[in-house]
Amino acid sequence: MRIKFQRSYAVSAIRLTAAALFLVAVTRPSGQIAAAPAPAAAASAELPAAAVARFAELALACVGREYPNKLAHVMSGDADALPPRQLTPAFFGCFDWHSAVHGHWLLVRLVRRYPQAPWAERARAALRTSLTPEKLQAEAAYLKGPERASFERPYGLAWLLQLAAELGQWDSGEGRAFLQAMQPLQDAAVLRLRTWLPKLSRPVRSGEHSQTAFALGLFWDFAQAQRPRDPALLALLAERARSYYQADVSCPIDYEPSGEDFLSPCLAEADVMRRVLPPEEFGRWLQKFLPDAALSAPALRPQVVTDPTDGKLAHLDGLNLSRAFMLEGIAAALPSGDPRLVPLRRLAAAHREAGLRAVTGAHYAGTHWLGSFATYLVTGRGLTPPAVAPRPQPTAQ
Repeated sequence: MRIKFQRSYAVSAIRLTAAALFLVAVTRPSGQIAAAPAPAAAASAELPAAAVARFAELALACVGREYPNKLAHVMSGDADALPPRQLTPAFFGCFDWHSAVHGHWLLVRLVRRYPQAPWAERARAALRTSLTPEKLQAEAAYLKGPERASFERPYGLAWLLQLAAELGQWDSGEGRAFLQAMQPLQDAAVLRLRTWLPKLSRPVRSGEHSQTAFALGLFWDFAQAQRPRDPALLALLAERARSYYQADVSCPIDYEPSGEDFLSPCLAEADVMRRVLPPEEFGRWLQKFLPDAALSAPALRPQVVTDPTDGKLAHLDGLNLSRAFMLEGIAAALPSGDPRLVPLRRLAAAHREAGLRAVTGAHYAGTHWLGSFATYLVTGRGLTPPAVAPRPQPTAQ
């Protein structure tokens, strides 16, 4: 589908060639894109080695790359005029802080699942370089610095807790050591949420980093996976989601997407509510929020990027990927005989195809982050929240 549209947009032949080669690695032997998988299949299916290596190499190429760099840095004086590697020594690469965080998440997710892969030792070495106690302590201190209450809130904090959750499922001495080193930063992020969410009177319904719904979904998965669980945090997240979204009806899907969106406001809202509401209640809520006619809206077709070298315009490639994993998540929450499953999975498959085709590595505007969204999608991350190890206990002195 996307190839047809690209002819009208003068996208470079180089990108098309690279995209076509990569797409072969994430298709079935017949050459057809796999339909949106059922939840269990998405979590357990083995990916082609070439696809796994492709995603890993994208992260390895950027987690230690300091420039170009877009800082979201509040300065309190001349002493704060420092390069990224000194301001945030663990997460200074991949163009911006949040992309560095989910680039590390990508490496943990894949090296944990494919520990013998040819690139795995380089991934572990990159993690050992970044996730040291000293660097993560410095990250925690930076997060708690003056005038930084809104730093990476909520998107970057959500991915940070996903990284902590993934480390918690890595059953190895190295994984446990990284998790223990992450604890001060994790605690600072959770405290930031507890402080901020009760004061956020209304949700942010944008299609970019400030969106509340997507972040709430990641926060919820983190809190559900904690061992022992934190009932107060879960209660706060559930209350906020219901307060923000439960009364919503007839989401204006025809207004989507804005030209620089990488998240769908409507689908992200449904994706968090399928986590919070019991299945029967969610089914009723979804019918009012996204009536059947909305699933055939032209606005829900996969989107085309007109200039992949423009970082903001390239967001639409990420929108295709995030729509795919949100649609799969929504479908996973419905009973097997629900008539909405067919259109939901058809839409998910179309967005999956368009999104994965764009993960070529041809332009750093997308290279520095699209691999994480692709990995989240193809490994079924949002469908199977990981179990997190108990909080590490301090070593006796």
